[in-house]
Amino acid sequence: MTLACGKYRLNDMEFGEIDGIPRLIDLGQCNNAYSAIRIAGALAEAFNCSVNDLPLSLVLSWFEQKAVAVLLTLLSLGVRGITIGPNPPAFVSPNVFKILQDTFDLRLTNGTVETAVPLSVIG
Repeated sequence: MTLACGKYRLNDMEFGEIDGIPRLIDLGQCNNAYSAIRIAGALAEAFNCSVNDLPLSLVLSWFEQKAVAVLLTLLSLGVRGITIGPNPPAFVSPNVFKILQDTFDLRLTNGTVETAVPLSVIG
């Protein structure tokens, strides 16, 4: 699932299909984040697992107010392993970022889609 401004990095990549369902589904803009969260929750319920157990990659690459609100919402819902970047927002000190890494498995991307999205998701 993709949404928001950073998805332009994925638009030209071919992810294929699983039983006729596209492996990449565009859910709209930042304002549609709640829908994406609900869909991920429904998938977790359907597969009898947590959202963290789903083969989803969460990559937040822009840090305007809406993206920060989405990140805080995901963290408050217990979502772990979110990739941001390639750098943390300027307003987050190194000490605060370290706490976020340790507590929420928050990660930095090196700036390429291929390394931000695990091979199990794209390959």
